[in-house]
Amino acid sequence: MKYSSYWHDSAPAFNGTSDAPTGHYDVAVIGAGFTGLGAARKLAKDGASVVVLEAQTVGFGASGRNGGHLNNGLAHSFGAACSRFGNQTAIAMYRTFDEGIETIERVIAEEGIACDFRRSGKLKLASKPQHMDEIVSNFNLVNKLVDSDTEILTREDLRGEIGSDAFHGAMLQSKSAMMHMGRFVTGLAEAAARHGAQIHENSPVKDCVPVMHGHRLTTPQGVVTATKVLLATGAYTTNRFGWFRRRIVPVGSFLVATRPLSEDEVAATLPGDRTCVTTMNVGNYFRLSPDRRLIFGGRARFSASSDQSSDAKSGTVLRASMIEIFPHLADVQIDYCWGGLVDMTKDRYPRTGQAEGVFYAMGYSGHGAQIATHLGEIMADQMTGVARVNPWANLPWHAVPGNFGKPWFLPFVGAYFRIKDKIS
Repeated sequence: MKYSSYWHDSAPAFNGTSDAPTGHYDVAVIGAGFTGLGAARKLAKDGASVVVLEAQTVGFGASGRNGGHLNNGLAHSFGAACSRFGNQTAIAMYRTFDEGIETIERVIAEEGIACDFRRSGKLKLASKPQHMDEIVSNFNLVNKLVDSDTEILTREDLRGEIGSDAFHGAMLQSKSAMMHMGRFVTGLAEAAARHGAQIHENSPVKDCVPVMHGHRLTTPQGVVTATKVLLATGAYTTNRFGWFRRRIVPVGSFLVATRPLSEDEVAATLPGDRTCVTTMNVGNYFRLSPDRRLIFGGRARFSASSDQSSDAKSGTVLRASMIEIFPHLADVQIDYCWGGLVDMTKDRYPRTGQAEGVFYAMGYSGHGAQIATHLGEIMADQMTGVARVNPWANLPWHAVPGNFGKPWFLPFVGAYFRIKDKIS
């Protein structure tokens, strides 16, 4: 078993990293994930000079460590969003997630990125009988107000979708998609570089200070100046950007991937070949990979660390959950086990804007794959003065009480949600 991301291991590495960073640029982007690269590509295409500074390698963080889902619409209860923000804003939020998938689809076509993109549809699976009431209530609002490409599936309907008796029905969102995350992020980086962006891997930003007409950014490899700066580091934001660290809670999300399944095993497991998410607070998400592995993920453990030891512990929990849902896979080998950090906000809504002198887009709370590239383009336009629809532009962002960078409180949060799952 490999303790590495399947997406990293099965995709070509980016080979266009530039020499030591130096000089002045219109925009410096910190972070070479979907957000940063989406912004860099758009800015470079529009004629701006752009430098991307990445502490590790392209797609090292959440962009290369997720479950491979591109699920449309809000992950939250749409009804709760309507109650909090009003119908108009909730609809705009829902549609922006849809537009996120459309942006990815467009970029793939424009740049010729081979990443197995497919509109698969998503199943929100009811883990308990009573959860179907919540699913149906949410469906009624969604279907009526914003997304007619949705339907309710009964437990009987699920027999053609998933080879498990663990669920009591589902909501199907047909616009949802999937792709190979590693191949997409490498292709996005290559596209940004092709359009003129300078991408520097292994170049962590150690200092970012205001200077006349912009900022000076210092890395171990060199120093650059930029008129504007975009921070796109999510859960991997360092203490250098303390204002953001106090507002982000990094939470581990973990995954395993089986060996490639036979066609009979695929038919017995996920004949519908969709992305799947369960309704438990400490739940699971899963899909088939392009080479027919089952990629199975979840919170597993409430931890802010992702290393081989932490990933291995989480992998044991995930394998047990996988077998509980799919008993026929009990003897199937696990080939990959990995984890990554999710940038959670207190209310689990993303944030975009400008603070501490820099532009930012982050706080995707585990749902960034489908929207990060799109928000990167939106932030690129904002930095160049082009107005775009952005329902999170003016959303207040308060610090998380007691959060000073290291989330000591995560075990207590995990215990709370596990108790909640037992009684609801």
